[in-house]
Amino acid sequence: MATVPRPGAYVCGIDAAMDVIGGKWKVLILWALDNHGSCRFGELRRQVPGITEKVLAAHLRELETDGIVHREAYDEVPPRVEYALTEAGRHLNTALGPLGDWGREHVLGGAPHPA
Repeated sequence: MATVPRPGAYVCGIDAAMDVIGGKWKVLILWALDNHGSCRFGELRRQVPGITEKVLAAHLRELETDGIVHREAYDEVPPRVEYALTEAGRHLNTALGPLGDWGREHVLGGAPHPA
């Protein structure tokens, strides 16, 4: 799935990337999906403490539209939906790795990566 262009001109690549991952929760959603693989909505909500169902659903829709997250709906009773990173989402998490390293070193004082 290709990324859907958003309205307005971007100044640079970082500007465009921040448009996709901006906000308090999107990076944490990407982190949870990277660490736990395919997740159901409830599992994902538990992995991102403090996020509301409404915000999680909205961010997942936006990430799906941007081609970062894949939503798989299974034809079962009860219905089951799972979310996973796309190839673009995995690449994005790889790009965010150095940012996480910087945060651990300069903000958290070298605290180890939580398991």
